[in-house]
Amino acid sequence: MRPEKVDPNDRAQLAESPVPLARVARLFRPHSRVVAVVTAIIVATSVISMAQPFLLRAVIDDALPPQDVRLLLWAVGGMLAVTVVAQLLGVVQTWLTTTVGQRVMHGLRTDVFRHLQRQSVAFFTRTRSGEVQSRLTHDISGMQSVITSTATGIASNVTTAVATAIAMVALSPRLSLLSLLVIPPAVVLTRRVALLRRDITTQRQRRLAELHSQVEEGLTVSGATLIKTLGAGDATADRFTATSTDLIDLELRSQLAGRWRMATMQIVFAAIPALIYLAAGFPATSGGMTIGTLIAFTTLQGAIFRPLMGLLDVGAQWVTSMALFSRIFGYLDLPVDIAAPAHPVAVQHDQIRGEVRFEGVSLSHEPTATEPTYAVDDVTLHLPAGTTLALVGETGSGKSSLAGLLARLHDPQSGRVTIDGIDLRDLDPDDVAGLVGVVSQDTYLVHASIRDNLRLAAPAATDDDLWRALETAQVATLVAGLPDGLDTVVGARGHRFSGGEKQRLAIARTLLRNPRILVLDEATSALDNETERELRTAIDRLMAGRTTLTIAHRLSTVRDAEQIAVLDHGRVAEIGDHETLLAAGGRYAQLVEARANVAAEPLAA
Repeated sequence: MRPEKVDPNDRAQLAESPVPLARVARLFRPHSRVVAVVTAIIVATSVISMAQPFLLRAVIDDALPPQDVRLLLWAVGGMLAVTVVAQLLGVVQTWLTTTVGQRVMHGLRTDVFRHLQRQSVAFFTRTRSGEVQSRLTHDISGMQSVITSTATGIASNVTTAVATAIAMVALSPRLSLLSLLVIPPAVVLTRRVALLRRDITTQRQRRLAELHSQVEEGLTVSGATLIKTLGAGDATADRFTATSTDLIDLELRSQLAGRWRMATMQIVFAAIPALIYLAAGFPATSGGMTIGTLIAFTTLQGAIFRPLMGLLDVGAQWVTSMALFSRIFGYLDLPVDIAAPAHPVAVQHDQIRGEVRFEGVSLSHEPTATEPTYAVDDVTLHLPAGTTLALVGETGSGKSSLAGLLARLHDPQSGRVTIDGIDLRDLDPDDVAGLVGVVSQDTYLVHASIRDNLRLAAPAATDDDLWRALETAQVATLVAGLPDGLDTVVGARGHRFSGGEKQRLAIARTLLRNPRILVLDEATSALDNETERELRTAIDRLMAGRTTLTIAHRLSTVRDAEQIAVLDHGRVAEIGDHETLLAAGGRYAQLVEARANVAAEPLAA
């Protein structure tokens, strides 16, 4: 048995974010009756199990010598009954603790998931996805052991150790005193050896992780291609060899660590029963002890070692447990950057005209910086209902950030964005999602069927609705030609389809929501010229009667917009229609000329 060592990372986590015990207790308050039953079962099991040595003594001292068959049957039956009852109670305890643990984990898991869904895009930009997944899976799953192992283990070890010590004293106070003098040094010695091996094991695990990483990096398609093209085969093999050599040394150290101490400890353990037998053999120390009492006592003396070792682990287990709670509570306590209003304005979607205004909005993706850089800087724009505003500008000019404000992926640090005069911050997030449809350049499809992907936008949509949307998006023929049709699984991130096909599926998905306002963020960027022309008619029909904010690097796709706003470093450099801006010879005219020279695209007025 190897006692646990406190992880320095766990200590640092608790130092940074301490966890009040009252908050942890609140998680278990709905299950307080079950917890009380589990505690009672643990105590009962420990007490009942203590009957075994006394029954053993009765067999050896009272039943066997006089050949008392009746007493022997009762004693042996009692021993069997104690075992059966203890095991049955153990099954019930496991069932109850697992039930409580799973329900607490379920509540935490769903609470964290819902809370993180409410976070802004900025949170996911600055947070590694692996960290989020780790907290939702590994940390919360680790809490299962907190409930079923740590808490119950503490209670079980305490009651078992106390009950065993009481039973030992009841059998022989003199031998109990001898055991109390010998057991503590043996326990401490065992712990030191285990901690020494634990340190070496930690180093070995890190080396194994490095070895696995090197295998993954060097023996996959991407890794092997990279190594071959760089000519790094020998260097990679040398790194692998060095890591493997380190593992040999660590394995040897692990096997030999504390070997002399362990040998000494085994001698001590062998000496304890010998000393007890020796004490029982001297009239001055035996106190008239019977053979049955001696055997029962040595049985108890051997059994007390495990709970004592378990209690030595309480400190490490406690810190680990609280660190898990700290990490989970850390996510639950994150403030929501884009919070739902306490009293949202009620709107009827069919009565919304779709007039959009940006009123002096400014947005920085690092608002807490000493000198924040603004992606959108004091922008004022008006989109009358049913009109189209095109945003153009160089990469990084703030086009996508401004469009994100309309979809409320961000909130401005100053100014406001309104729909029909209603501030977006006063609308329920579900209403904003229903009013504003977004098709972005970074198309995302979940690993599910085409039908499931489309129904993310409209769960109640019929197959006829899906086919109409696919037809409008110019992708129905493709889907119909697939062996599984709508049931075709798109694969991770939609890898089964090309970029243009994925974008058309995304457009079909947006069509199903029938939004009053459209945000087309490079919606045709992944399409070739011919496909774009085919889709252009469908998009034009979709845009008819709707307010549309569109972003495109291909200036030919925005020339028919009622308004074109040229952004430069987050500010509106100029605004007007295509003809007016070309005639002005300003920034827009320069962009048109630059695009024409690069892409040889006919862009004359």
